[in-house]
Amino acid sequence: MSQSSANQPNSADAVAPGVDASMAERLDYLDAQRRRVEAGGGEARQAKQHERGKMTARERIDNFVDEGTFRETGMFMTHRTTDFGMDTADAPADGVVTGTAAVLGRAVHVASQDFTVMGGSAGETQSRKVAATMRAAADNGTPFVFINDSGGARIQEGIDSLSGYGQVFYNNVWLSGLVPQISIIAGPCAGGAAYSPALTDFIIQTRKAQMFITGPGVIKSVTGEEVTSEQLGGADAHMAKAGNIDFVADDDEQAILIAQKLLSFLPQNNTEEPPIVDPVFDAEPDPELRDIVPVDGKKGYDVREVIIRIADNGDFLECQAGFATNLVVGFGRVLGRTVGFVANQPNVMSGVLDINSSDKGAKFIRFCNAFNIPLVTLVDVPGFMPGVTQEHGGIIRHGAKMLYAYSAASVPKVTVVMRKAYGGAYLAMCSKDLGADYVFAWPTAEIAVMGAEGAVNVVFRKEIAAAGDEEEQARVRDERIAEYKTRFSTPYVAASRGLVDDVIDPAETRLRVADALSVLRNKREVRPAKKHGLGPQ
Repeated sequence: MSQSSANQPNSADAVAPGVDASMAERLDYLDAQRRRVEAGGGEARQAKQHERGKMTARERIDNFVDEGTFRETGMFMTHRTTDFGMDTADAPADGVVTGTAAVLGRAVHVASQDFTVMGGSAGETQSRKVAATMRAAADNGTPFVFINDSGGARIQEGIDSLSGYGQVFYNNVWLSGLVPQISIIAGPCAGGAAYSPALTDFIIQTRKAQMFITGPGVIKSVTGEEVTSEQLGGADAHMAKAGNIDFVADDDEQAILIAQKLLSFLPQNNTEEPPIVDPVFDAEPDPELRDIVPVDGKKGYDVREVIIRIADNGDFLECQAGFATNLVVGFGRVLGRTVGFVANQPNVMSGVLDINSSDKGAKFIRFCNAFNIPLVTLVDVPGFMPGVTQEHGGIIRHGAKMLYAYSAASVPKVTVVMRKAYGGAYLAMCSKDLGADYVFAWPTAEIAVMGAEGAVNVVFRKEIAAAGDEEEQARVRDERIAEYKTRFSTPYVAASRGLVDDVIDPAETRLRVADALSVLRNKREVRPAKKHGLGPQ
């Protein structure tokens, strides 16, 4: 719903210079018009924005970009609607600030909705401005960042408003895989507006914001369910339950910092490599890696402790940290170059792959492949999650997304098997057969069709049953388990088949990963010509 235009600055307050006006008079008028537009919805509405703990649209841009680099485009564009009182409504910049700037010294295109102007509602002109900025990002090969703070479609403009949304969605897809797209949800993002962030690469949502297709009122009237806006579309709901967003920020300031850090890991576009940032060339053995992962496969640990010992300076930006926490994904650097880490998390569900973690992993892998970011995969996986709920929920289809994403990825791929690597999940975690360029295994690695206990119960079922009483059956089972572990639950069988390139000392993991990535720096992989693949959906 759009806000009333009452109390907004009126362009009629400034008298346009006549044809005989001097340059000084014309510049005075220009300055007055700029100040009018920059004031947005006026001091009163800006004060309300601050009372809600939120920045204004222009303050967000000023805090996001390098000082003095923002150049606004479409500043004087406004709507052309005359229905429902819109003929007298003044909407400075039509409720969105668009332009170019630099972030950490690199160019970006940015759009920031202004909630103080008609509630940030999206009409024809606002969407045209956003779409034009997106197309400029594509034409110039720069990331596009969209800061959302809008009450939704401008209903006074009817179908023109919906058409505008369509233009934005179309350009979201046009930019996909071409330049990085980041959405910041800093206020309301309702109805059709929510689809644009969903089409971008990363979503950062503040705790002051809500995002949903249909609000609590509509849901109650249609289904009878009662829910608050925060329960329905708050940041925690979108992270932990829906998995729609990648980062949660406490406020605008933190959201901006996350966006800046995220951009520091990313290339400008799909034809460039990620920037080299503060390379750390120290890759000496790290003995502590020998103790982080317990030898006992039944004991958990936090895989992020391994990641930060591989990454330069322990710097790791985790994505979707609150969703599908049995898989960890995120960005780090090795020798100053960005890498994407994908790792099973044994502290959660023993690191098993399930529907949500498969979706999470596949999305991240595809992004890294699109933007020339090498993949480092850390494996400790007991298999895919069993159960009726998973089977009926489509674990076959969702799990196949991991297989597809890794197989389709042509960037350098380095895999480290730390402990368990069982069955189809072993393959899904970037095995040699799925195109891994280098596979290293720790001495604790167990690469097999399944765990020893499960395998013995299948292979030696009849022998165990015929062993006599329960005590004798247990003795035979233990003997067979020990035999199976000795013969198969090691990295050496896989190494003998060429499926593991080397069995390494865990302390040398950073060194071996760094060496492998250096060798693969100029990797080129030619794939068959086709319009696009048809991966599992």
